[in-house]
Order: sequence, then C-alpha cells, then structure tokens
Amino acid sequence: MARREGINPDAVYSREEVARLLGVSLSTVKRLISSGQLAASRPAGLRRVFIRGASILQMLETTQINEAHHD
Repeated sequence: MARREGINPDAVYSREEVARLLGVSLSTVKRLISSGQLAASRPAGLRRVFIRGASILQMLETTQINEAHHD
C-alpha cells in the first residue's frame, strides 16, 4: 500500500481517488477512515468526504513505521 508517487500533500482527494492512488478497495479506504488511521473531513450538509494529500502521506508514514516494528 505504500504508494507515495502522485500524491500531492496540498491536494484534496475523494475516497475513490485515494483508493485508486493506493491501489486498494474503496472499503479499505472507508475502514482506514473509520479506524482513525486516515484523517478525513465531511463539511456540514455534504455527503462527500474529503481527504488531504498530507493526511494520506502521514498515514503511509505511520503504517510503514508500524510495519517495520513488527519485523
């Protein structure tokens, strides 16, 4: 899941775009958001969820650190 290329820290992505960028399913992205591993926001009155590129990169960094500690 550690795909950093193409992720702009200043951009805002949808859940679908994040799934495509990371090469995972939409349900995986939803699970990452629900578990608090991936920060996302939903503006009041909107159904759409927004995810900052910086949040994706931070999640990837945290995931890599955690995986390295399990080896």
